[in-house]
Amino acid sequence: AFEKGGEWEKALKLIGDMAQNKIECSTITFNAAISACEKCDQWEWALQLFSLMRHHAVQSDTIGFSAVISACGRGYKWEQALQLLKMMEQRSVERNTVTFSAAISACE
Repeated sequence: AFEKGGEWEKALKLIGDMAQNKIECSTITFNAAISACEKCDQWEWALQLFSLMRHHAVQSDTIGFSAVISACGRGYKWEQALQLLKMMEQRSVERNTVTFSAAISACE
């Protein structure tokens, strides 16, 4: 819902509130927040959330990787987008058409 309303700041606040109240964030929660940042051209926040997932031992999936790759592309950070694509391979995360399209777009 946050991504469609362009409310990336509310998504970040929700993640922070959940952590503060010791409520575990799921892959879905992080993916929604990353997507909200991606849709609003907030690539730095998308990357920070992606790093935070690992810090909290939350498994990243194809959807999250694709969103953060797309966010990097929107921020003209093609090198980071390609690093994330390689990371997917290293972690044996499935790459799909959306993932490859986001990576290609990042390089344009």
